[in-house]
Amino acid sequence: MPCAARAAAQGKPAAESVITVRTPASRSENSFFPREHGATAMLLLPFLCAAILLRQVRPTEAVALVAVVFAFALKDPLIVLARQRWIWKQPHPETKAARRWVTVELLVLAACGVLLLWSGPRLAYLLLGLGAAAFTVLAVAINVHNRQRAEWFQSASAAVLTATSLVACLSVLGTIPRWCWLLWLLNALQAAANIFVVHSRLDARIALRKNEAVPAANRRAAMASVAALLLAAALFAMWQRPWIAAALLVAAAGYAFELRRQKDPASLQMPLTRVGMQSLALAILYGSLVIVGLWPSTGTQ
Repeated sequence: MPCAARAAAQGKPAAESVITVRTPASRSENSFFPREHGATAMLLLPFLCAAILLRQVRPTEAVALVAVVFAFALKDPLIVLARQRWIWKQPHPETKAARRWVTVELLVLAACGVLLLWSGPRLAYLLLGLGAAAFTVLAVAINVHNRQRAEWFQSASAAVLTATSLVACLSVLGTIPRWCWLLWLLNALQAAANIFVVHSRLDARIALRKNEAVPAANRRAAMASVAALLLAAALFAMWQRPWIAAALLVAAAGYAFELRRQKDPASLQMPLTRVGMQSLALAILYGSLVIVGLWPSTGTQ
C-alpha cells in the first residue's frame, strides 16, 4: 500500500496522493528506497506484462528497467530538497541524505541514458526521457504545494506510471507496436481505478475515526473509473476480444465490491496490508488476462 495507507492506520494524517514523499522522522531514517508499494506495483506490472508479450529478451531491456526504477525513486529525495529550499526555514537532517541519493540516482540514470541512446532509437528515448523529467518536476511541485489529491493529477499519475510498458517494447523492438499502446491504455484504466478506490477507503477510515461525513470526491472518481472499465469491457466484447473484456469485467467487479464494503464500518477496520495484498492480487489477475487477450496480436511483431 502507499505511504498514505500506513499513515491512516497509525492515526496520522493521510498522505495526499499515490505519488507522495516519505520524509524520515529521525536522523536514523535516511533511506529513500521507494516505499509506496501500490505505486511501485503500477510501475513494474506493466513492464512485466510487456516483457512477457515481447517473447524475447535483449540486454537493453535490463538497462531500461533500471532506468525506470531509478527515475521513479528520484522523486522522493527531490521533494525533500525542494521543501528544504522553499518551505523549511531550518535545515532538516534528511536533507543531506536526500542530496546524496539524488546524486547517485542521477549518475545511474545518466549511465542508463547513454546506453539506451547508443542502442537507439534516439529520438524515441529522448521524448520518453523528457516526458519523464517533466512529470517528475510537476510531481515535485505538486507535492511541495500539497495539491496531490487533484483528480487530474491522480489520473495523470496512473498514465505515467503504466507507461513503462512502452519503455519495455522500445528497449527490445526499437519501436512501439500497436498492441503495446493498447496494453498501456488498459493498464492505465486499471491503475486509475485502483488509485481512487484506495483513496476512497482512506477517506472512509479517517471519517469513521473522526465521526465525520466521508468526503465524496475520491468515491465519485472511483465510481467513474469503474464505469469506464465497464464501458471498455462492453466495447471489447463487441470487438470480439473476450479475454480483454473479461479482464476489464474482473477489475470492475473487484473495485465495485471494494467500494461497497467501504460502507461497512467493520470492513474499514481490516488491516491495510491485507487490503493492499488483495489489490495486488486483483492487478496480477487483470494483467494475466490482458496478456492472454493480447498474445495473438504479438505473434507477428
